Amino acid sequence: MHLVLVHPEIPNNTGCIGRLAVGLGLPLHLVQPIGFSLEDKYLKRAGLDYWSKVDLRLHENWSACLKSLGATTERLHFFTARGGTSLFDVGFSKDAILVFGGESQGLPAEILDAFPSQRVRIPIKNEIRSLNIADAVCLAAYTALVSAEMPLP
Repeated sequence: MHLVLVHPEIPNNTGCIGRLAVGLGLPLHLVQPIGFSLEDKYLKRAGLDYWSKVDLRLHENWSACLKSLGATTERLHFFTARGGTSLFDVGFSKDAILVFGGESQGLPAEILDAFPSQRVRIPIKNEIRSLNIADAVCLAAYTALVSAEMPLP
């Protein structure tokens, strides 16, 4: 299973997600451009002393990420506030690829439009637009691991 952040913007969130990735033993893919330096103090503060343990894979663009992952459509799950199947109704495989967009814009329309049947949403009340990305990745990762019947650490 893989975690992918496309154009992340906030170092604190990425640091938290990196820490989660270490805790779950999952690789973290970052698709450029990213909105901060990988040397950012807030990234490292959020990731604590675990940041150096992240199985981090940096990709020049979305196409390079897809190629690197050998991604097939059924493995891809695109998390978005713009429709899709409820997270709790998706059957995840052990080699699932969980893809999340940047904090302010979400996933680019061209990515979502290319994979309309692979959209996943986290059910929330209409009073808010979305969850914090680190919260969403955490919820999605644990749910996917349980769905795929993978052992939790």
